[in-house]
Amino acid sequence: MSGALNGNEFFLDPSRCIGCQACVQACGECGTHRGQPMIHLEYVHRSTGVQTAPVVCMHCEDPTCARVCPADAIKQDDHGVVHSAAKPRCVACSNCVIACPFGVPKMKVELDLMMKCDMCYDRTSVGKKPMCATVCPSGALYYGPRNYIEKYRCEQPLNEFQFGRQTVRTKVNMMVSPELKALPFEVLDFLPWEGKDFDPFELTRTGAPDAASGAIWDDLPVSSNAASTPCATHCTCHEPTSV
Repeated sequence: MSGALNGNEFFLDPSRCIGCQACVQACGECGTHRGQPMIHLEYVHRSTGVQTAPVVCMHCEDPTCARVCPADAIKQDDHGVVHSAAKPRCVACSNCVIACPFGVPKMKVELDLMMKCDMCYDRTSVGKKPMCATVCPSGALYYGPRNYIEKYRCEQPLNEFQFGRQTVRTKVNMMVSPELKALPFEVLDFLPWEGKDFDPFELTRTGAPDAASGAIWDDLPVSSNAASTPCATHCTCHEPTSV
């Protein structure tokens, strides 16, 4: 399986993303996407900042999404590109959505079809750049020769990711610190209840008001046949009215 298409590789640098959405709009204009963007932006930590990161398919060497597809709708070609689900075969089971370690596939409920980044294969297979990399103004998405990246970027490209005991190798390169040999991901680090007793009703969202702590019915008046005790410390609905 060839690691590059016509000598070019895909490089992703989330630290350069400025959240302009140019890649999302351009992706929808790719000839085979029929107006459906197959790339999306995610907030790195929405409660504390507005930093975004583009999410593209990493095109794993051993794609989990294709392995769990019961209809054999997801194919990987000889170049290592993992294609979006084939419409005639996809049964919209969402197995691939759940299984992908990078959270890339998205189920289009209105189409009963999984759609994801296919590296604009209709373009890259004939030597053109993917639409997203063509319009990215900050270089967060780059498609080209590896020697250019090694010469002009301080970070190093990495295509090996560690999920617990599993090592996932990908066709797409992530730009990381030169000291890293593999980029580790620990799912448990992202769970809000890790290290404490789990009570879903006690979970709050950092940096955002919790709707559960300010129920709107606290301020509603009660009927006249209700108990004489006030329903809240600030409630005056039971106080006697002057004649």
